[in-house]
Amino acid sequence: MNQELQTKIDGLKATLTGDLFQDMEARDKIHNLEMKLNGVKPTSSEIDCVGCGS
Repeated sequence: MNQELQTKIDGLKATLTGDLFQDMEARDKIHNLEMKLNGVKPTSSEIDCVGCGS
């Protein structure tokens, strides 16, 4: 599972162009995958990542 998430993250990072607006969707996906990978949830959230949609 972790290796699969890391592979997806690496693939998305390879598509980044350096243009903030063009990369916004990919960066959002990377952020969501990294949160899953690291088991992170938003601070002061009782519900795991439902509040922010991740």
